[in-house]
Amino acid sequence: MSENFVTPGQHRNLRACMVCSIVMTQNRFLREGCPNCEEFLHLQGSMDAIIDCTSQVFEGLITLADPSKSWVAKWQRLDGYVRGVYATKVAGQLPDEIVAAIEDEGRIRYIPRDGTETDAD
Repeated sequence: MSENFVTPGQHRNLRACMVCSIVMTQNRFLREGCPNCEEFLHLQGSMDAIIDCTSQVFEGLITLADPSKSWVAKWQRLDGYVRGVYATKVAGQLPDEIVAAIEDEGRIRYIPRDGTETDAD
């Protein structure tokens, strides 16, 4: 399962999803989309969506082998996501239309990974 790991030369192309904070290469987002958020972000095959919905600016990394059993996953609100590498803090702001789509579906209330709340209530 080496496709789940990042080699040292790939670090320049790493991006973090601004919704779930999974960290992957830009090419992997393009090829596969976000494994947690694809149904509403539609990153697969769309460089524009990747630029809008992921960030190259993030802090801290958490590797989760079993998110359903990890107290760290619960603490970071990552339980229920796929195993992988996640950022603890992601800088950036999703476009308003993406936030509205996420929240209108009633599936999740978007809380930015940098810890700030959205203005929408």
